[in-house]
Amino acid sequence: MTGSRATPPATAHDRHRGGLALLVIASCQLMVVLDVTIVNIALPHMQKDLGFSTENLSWVVNAYTLTFGGLLLLGGRLGDILGRRRVFVFGVLLFVFASLLGGVSQEGWQLLAARSLQGVGGAIASPTALSLITTTFREGPERNRAFGVFAAVSAGGSAIGLLAGGVLVEWLDWRWVLFVNIPIGLLIAVAAPRYIPESERRPGHFDISGALTSTAGMVLLVYGFIRASEEGWTEALTLGSFAAAVVLLAGFILVEHGSKQPITPLWMFRDRNRAGSYAMMLSLAAAMFGMFFFLTLFVQNVLDFSPLRAGLAFLPVSAVIAVSAGLASRLLPTWGPKPFMVAGALLAAAGLGWLTLTDVHSSYLGSILGPMLVFGFGMGMQFVSLTLMAVSGVAPKEAGAASGVLNATQQVGGSLGLSILVTTFGTASRNEARDQVPEFLREGAPAQLLEFRRTGQLPSPWGDQVLASGVSAAFVVAACFAVLAALVALFVIQVRPDDLARLQGGAPPIAGEGTGEDAATGPGPGPDTDRPAKGR
Repeated sequence: MTGSRATPPATAHDRHRGGLALLVIASCQLMVVLDVTIVNIALPHMQKDLGFSTENLSWVVNAYTLTFGGLLLLGGRLGDILGRRRVFVFGVLLFVFASLLGGVSQEGWQLLAARSLQGVGGAIASPTALSLITTTFREGPERNRAFGVFAAVSAGGSAIGLLAGGVLVEWLDWRWVLFVNIPIGLLIAVAAPRYIPESERRPGHFDISGALTSTAGMVLLVYGFIRASEEGWTEALTLGSFAAAVVLLAGFILVEHGSKQPITPLWMFRDRNRAGSYAMMLSLAAAMFGMFFFLTLFVQNVLDFSPLRAGLAFLPVSAVIAVSAGLASRLLPTWGPKPFMVAGALLAAAGLGWLTLTDVHSSYLGSILGPMLVFGFGMGMQFVSLTLMAVSGVAPKEAGAASGVLNATQQVGGSLGLSILVTTFGTASRNEARDQVPEFLREGAPAQLLEFRRTGQLPSPWGDQVLASGVSAAFVVAACFAVLAALVALFVIQVRPDDLARLQGGAPPIAGEGTGEDAATGPGPGPDTDRPAKGR
């Protein structure tokens, strides 16, 4: 077959070296992903030490996720042009430096600036890590196993972050949720040049206009939802944020359409499987971020768990995700990804639907653990399948862009989804509070009434009822996100014979690889085109 390569069998030394390379890559992804949630449990301590208001405290999380999600597309492109290992190490070191700055912060603005810089480092390292798997491991069972590990780390990182945050806050200090990244990141930076081969540098330029318009548009869109939850949908700044976001995101599409080297080649969305995978990741990330956020609130505020106990409560989710991801990676070559995508989304929806029954009388073992395990098993199946489908058939020179879009949809979907769920939570909570306040005023003790007049916060059990009502409403919307993902998997995703061939290790050559020609159609897309090879 023209343009194909003979792939020599892997030796024991190759497998050992590949295992170490995967360990380095997966460790980076774990460090970057868990940082989204590791600070959640530390937020009350940060608020006390640095004087955050309740409203501004949310930006400790948002400053990271928004810069992370907004710059992932540019981060993937950097690796394609400058060399993936080189960019990977730079992103890790930037992440380490930002973590140090955040840990020594003495003012709130210093911590927010450091968290934003962490997001930049993560946006450079994370998509490069995924594309390194694409170029380091042979397509077929070897790459399937690597993606299975990567997906398990990506999906389980949120739960591991909650556990690690609980341990560090309870035993040490909130600053250690940031300091812990320093030794891990330095080890990754030292090991990467030894075990990960450098990719070929490709000519090109950076699409700065695309990066700026996409990042600013996504930041304003998320801010609009957050603002709506606090001030209402008709407030002037809320409407202005949404309007500006629409203008910027439309401008981003126009910039990418006219660019010869876009950070997001629009032709990737013409493949229905790849576009469907991105849409599913957007919806499922929204559901996942919401589950962790609201259950963290519930177990600490209603069930009165300590930070450490709250972290331990989420540990079973990580184990189930790892088991599910491993099972899916083994069975994918036989069954193909679609059954896992459909079943995984439905299981996630079932778990979230079960959580809508949560109320003030719920217990962890009786009402929380079961649905978390169902949700986690479905998500483990999803992340392996979505990762493989999103990068399947992509030429090596576009691997960074494809993986960048996948990571961006996860982070942006999580931020957007969480802001929508917070809006739902706020509306339901206010409605419930209107019923609970008169009852509290009739039955509350004098000391409780005095504290309520000072803070405006309802004490337990009235406040618990308000929180539980809001959490239950948020889970209804989160379940709808998962159902939407299942519908996309059922009606959009189509597994073709060449997709199964790649999973089984018998992949046809990819355009731009080998001789630079597609065996069936001739030359593939050059560096200055944004279109796929014909017949792809």
